[in-house]
Parts: sequence; C-alpha cells; structure tokens
Amino acid sequence: MLPGSANLRISKLRDYYTLTKPEVNLLILMTTSAGYCLASRGPLRIVGLVNTLIGTLLVASGTATLNQWMERVWDGQIRRTANRPLPSGRLSARAAFLFGILLSIAGGLYLAAAVNGLAALLALSTLLSYLLIYTPLKRKTPLCTLLGAFPGAMPVLIGWAGASASIGRHAWFLFAIVFL
Repeated sequence: MLPGSANLRISKLRDYYTLTKPEVNLLILMTTSAGYCLASRGPLRIVGLVNTLIGTLLVASGTATLNQWMERVWDGQIRRTANRPLPSGRLSARAAFLFGILLSIAGGLYLAAAVNGLAALLALSTLLSYLLIYTPLKRKTPLCTLLGAFPGAMPVLIGWAGASASIGRHAWFLFAIVFL
C-alpha cells in the first residue's frame, strides 16, 4: 500500500493523463503513421516517423487538454463528462490551461526542430482550427461536424509532411478519404 501522498501524486498524474484523451490520440497517431508511411520514398525512416509521432502526440495532447479547459463548465452539466478532472475539481482550470499550452508549444517546437516546419505548421493549424472553430460551434450548429472533419483529417497531412516536407495531390487525396 502506498502512503497517502504517493496515492495523491498518482491520482494527479492519472488526471493529467486523462486530460490528453489518450484514446483519441491513438487514432491520431494511426492516421499520422499512415500518412508518413505512404509518403516515404525508399526505406522507412524509423527515427523520422518516431519524431513525427512524438511531436504530433504532444500537440494533440495539448489540444485535447485545452478543449477540456474550454468546455469545463458545460462538461460539469453533463452526466457523462461531469467526473472529468476539471468539472469534478480534481485539477484546477489554471493548471490544465498551463499544461495544455506547455504541451502544444512543446509539440510545435519539437516538430519544427526534429521534423520540419511544414509538419509543425500543419499541427498548430490543426490545434487552432479545432479550438477556435470546431469547439465554439459545437453548441451553435450541426455544421460543426463538417468543420470538425478538417482538423480530424489533418494528422494524415502532418504524417505526409513529416516524411516528405511537402504536400502534393496524393496527400490531399488521402486527406479527402479521411475527411469523408
């Protein structure tokens, strides 16, 4: 049995982990990997793939955290989401906001330094479109689903850009498949 303070630290870590929406991130990493593998010419560069996945995971985790920060009041009113770390009060809004910003910036910088600027730009534009367009429109119009499909399909472009530092028509075709 762990002492009380150790249990509290583990519980806090679990709450921060929950903020990142790991189940969603698994899907994001799968589509990022697909884009990377399809854009690779010649043998697969494992280090490049891993760097692309790490940076994408950091930005996606930051996006999920900031999304929960933005929706904490509404989440507290819905039975399914009321027990999340923010509406339940287990984590403060300030701590979650700082965590989300830190993850997002770290991911963008990591992609820019370890992968390329295009992958970083795509990842950060995904974050911005998700948080500034999709999230606010969720309560206003069913068109949010259509608009949310754009950031939802972007990971395949991030992977493609990670492997090739470009986006051609094949990348856009793959984007369209995921979008639809």
